[in-house]
Amino acid sequence: MTASTPLLTTGLCLAVAGMVGVTSTASAQDDWPERPLNFVVGFGVGGSADRTARALSQFMPEELGQPITVVNREGAGGQLAATYVLAQPDDGYTVLATAISPYLANSIINTGADYELEDFAFVNGQWSDWDIIAANADLGITSLAGMIEAISENPGEHSVSVVPGSAGHLTTYILLDAAGLTDSDLNVVTYESGGAARTAVAGGQVDFTILGGEGSEGIREMITPLAVVRDTPAPNWDAPPVNEALAELDLEIPVLSGSIRGLATSAEFRDQYPDRFQTLVDAYRRTLENPEFIAHLEENSIGADWLGPEATTDAVMTTYEVLQEYGHLLD
Repeated sequence: MTASTPLLTTGLCLAVAGMVGVTSTASAQDDWPERPLNFVVGFGVGGSADRTARALSQFMPEELGQPITVVNREGAGGQLAATYVLAQPDDGYTVLATAISPYLANSIINTGADYELEDFAFVNGQWSDWDIIAANADLGITSLAGMIEAISENPGEHSVSVVPGSAGHLTTYILLDAAGLTDSDLNVVTYESGGAARTAVAGGQVDFTILGGEGSEGIREMITPLAVVRDTPAPNWDAPPVNEALAELDLEIPVLSGSIRGLATSAEFRDQYPDRFQTLVDAYRRTLENPEFIAHLEENSIGADWLGPEATTDAVMTTYEVLQEYGHLLD
């Protein structure tokens, strides 16, 4: 109800009417959702965000009781999808199911988005990735120092594939800056999905790539890993942590976490319909407890973390603070 609670002296009829209003609202929220949901991905088909959303769309309907349609609205590093979701009615039927970090933060800091992080309510960050720096296997470069040397000695002749606004995109510029290089020395080629960026380096259209390591298993035989953007070695990849790889050049860079893929709604939806928002949160959590879903994720090398709204929000905000410090390098 929007009106204040009636005083007892206003009569039994008003009190009963007030209780009916509360019951009706609760019932409407308990019945949600009453029709299919749209999961909006800000990147192309085949990338990590898209695969995560499509996996959820197969299993989460069991918990919600309604089908889920995945819609790709790629462009501007995820900004088009985020803007689209906020423009829809705040009823929870249109959900942002994409790489929520660092893309939202980057679009706010660097590309003039007309929204703020506070406009979103984060449900869960399911797949927090780390980046790998790799070369096309036919290039013959086997170390990060060798990559930087090749770029320095052949300015403008080499290229790297990244997803615009990603942690890998920013790491590319941080790495160039630390080595005293610019994007005139290395051609930075952007692709609207991780899948397309991986295909480019695997097929030799570009020489290097900096993007999600856990999503790169499918091109393992076609690339040479040079470093992982982590503080510790990565499981299943024979490559040193980035600053260990840079030590021989007496260089060091900040270690950025990779993409965080998961769900977010508008903050207005959470605030207007807290019960519905909690329904979505609970359905997501139960989906991640489904053994068949976990097996599907493992088979497809997709992360399966449950952070929940609070921890996911904290992770997104931490990345935002890093971007505030280094994001100017993308200008």
